[in-house]
Amino acid sequence: MAGKKNPWGGSGGGDGSGEDGASGDSNGGDGGSERGPRNPWLPGGGEPGKRRSASIEDIFRNRGPEGPRRAGGGGTGGGPGFRLPERPGGKSWVPVILGGVALIWVGVTSFHVIQPGEQAVVNWLGGKYYGTLDSGIQMTAPWPIHMVEKENVTQVRLEEIPGTNTEKLILTGDQNLVDLSYLIRWNISDLTLYKYQLNDPRNALLEIGEAAMRAAVARQKLDTVLTGAGRAEIEQEVRERMQARLDAYRSGISVQGIEINKVDPPGRVEEAFKDVSSAQQDADAAINRARAVAQQLLARAQGDASEFNDIYEEYRLAPEVTRRRLYYETMEQILSKTDKTIVEGGNVTPYLPLPELKRRAQAAPAAAPQQGE
Repeated sequence: MAGKKNPWGGSGGGDGSGEDGASGDSNGGDGGSERGPRNPWLPGGGEPGKRRSASIEDIFRNRGPEGPRRAGGGGTGGGPGFRLPERPGGKSWVPVILGGVALIWVGVTSFHVIQPGEQAVVNWLGGKYYGTLDSGIQMTAPWPIHMVEKENVTQVRLEEIPGTNTEKLILTGDQNLVDLSYLIRWNISDLTLYKYQLNDPRNALLEIGEAAMRAAVARQKLDTVLTGAGRAEIEQEVRERMQARLDAYRSGISVQGIEINKVDPPGRVEEAFKDVSSAQQDADAAINRARAVAQQLLARAQGDASEFNDIYEEYRLAPEVTRRRLYYETMEQILSKTDKTIVEGGNVTPYLPLPELKRRAQAAPAAAPQQGE
């Protein structure tokens, strides 16, 4: 074994120093100094004065007793001890990366594209109002210093009351109930007031609409509401009431219109309402017939009066002639309905059975066809 290295100590000498090296002190040095066995699991274990035991922290940190290992040594490039490459001059890339991320963040959160018809409100640190942005490309401080909220202020929004398959009973002026549903069309007139004046502007709109509708229907009778004769008046009144109240609250809402969709009797008394409606229709038909007869009689009376006026005008021009003509016409109407004929003259028979002769003359043509058969 002479001349070969001992893996646990220094190289063996030709003068029997191998045994001395094997039996020497663990802290022995090289050559004449004291040198003990070398631990092969520690890097640089053969260097004097550097030997110590490895700890678990060194293993997980990819470090040896002498410091961090090189990339080409026992450590791996992607382990916990991975380090970014350095910039020229030995500086780190971390400030450059953080600066780039900050610039991107500022650019993304500072420029805002407001579409046509939209507006946006800017909040200072999410609480205090800062300003309003119109359509276009606008710039603000980055988030979260300035927070931007967009809203479409030209879009007409619809609110259906009371909703699908829901009954809304409203009292009329004659103490009857109707099931009424309607539609509210509205948009935002002032975005700043809409966002900051009321806690819940949409709910306020619905509450004001319901109060206005109940007040308007309470001024109308049941027949007017059901037949639709007063619907236009109700819709106009509700819109005016709502807009006045919303303006008083400074809500920033503009009511574009009210549309009544359905007016029906309550479901529990629908059959009774149908009977009443049928009777009302029959009454309307009788009234129409009476009016037609009255118009005919009135037209006939007006014609008779006009004829009398014409005759009177002629009578004023020639009273004697008109008097005789009226006498002859009157006697003609009266005598044409009697069976007696009066003839004045000396050579004429005082009595002639003219009606009997007339009846015989009418019966003779009827008997002639029977004889021919």
